[in-house]
This record gives sequence, structure tokens and C-alpha cells, in this order.
Amino acid sequence: DPAGDDAIDFGDVSGEVNEILQRGVALNRHDRAAADAAFREALALDPRQLPTYFCLYKIHTYAGDLDAARDVAEAGYREAARQANLSPDWRLWDPAELNLDGPARFALYTLKALAFIHLRRDERDASRALLDGLARLDPTDAVGASVVDAIWRGAA
Repeated sequence: DPAGDDAIDFGDVSGEVNEILQRGVALNRHDRAAADAAFREALALDPRQLPTYFCLYKIHTYAGDLDAARDVAEAGYREAARQANLSPDWRLWDPAELNLDGPARFALYTLKALAFIHLRRDERDASRALLDGLARLDPTDAVGASVVDAIWRGAA
């Protein structure tokens, strides 16, 4: 295992994608551009692997590159919705039909990330719409959108 004890459990991803993601995580500690390139290599290899989107939008959010973070998060949310057989428009989702495991959970988690990204971009209305949607779609707060909602309210 190239990452040794520092390996991150990305769940059910192919060995090849996992190896690239582990490399990207290690690179991110000292070379964000190389980490971005590794994560994009993993995405090109298999765009169905949802953890790759997470890695990309996370490093771009932390770096303050909010355009890239938004674009990757939107792509990841669409791929997760596709895998969960959901409409690409989250506003059409029925909370009773959401399975809070697998791709649907990733889609909700990524909508939470998008709410945070929009808030950081000072797009408060877009952030609020996502947070209100998450409150409807995830009434038990399984993905923790209440944390972003508290930030939104504190930033008001």
C-alpha cells in the first residue's frame, strides 16, 4: 500500500483509482497543482468513482478556488444523482424515495458542499435555496447540512 498507515478509505473504488487518489492526497500536502492533476487523472480514468469528485471539490474549496470547486461539485452531484436514478434537478426529488446510503447520500452531501461554496462566493440566495432543499430532503440531517446552515445564519 503506497500510502501506508496514512491511507484514506475511499470505499468501493477500483484499485487503480484508489492508488491515484492516495497519491493525490499525499501530493496535496506540498503541491496542490500536482494533487489536482492526480485527482483529474482519476476522474478521467473513471468518472463514475464519486470520491474523486469529493477530493477535487475539497482541495479547490480549501484553496479558495471557488469556481473550480463549484464546477466539480456540480459534476459530482449530477453523477451521483445519475447513479441513484434521481433527476438531475434536486428540486424534483421526493425525500421518501431517497436512500441515505450510496450515491443518493453522496448527492446530498455534495449539495451541502455546494451550499457552503455558494456561501463562500457570497451567493447567499443560492446557498439558502440549497439549505432549504436539504432541510426538506434530509429532515434528520444525516449529511450535516445544519452546520452550513448555522454558518449561513451567523454570516447574516
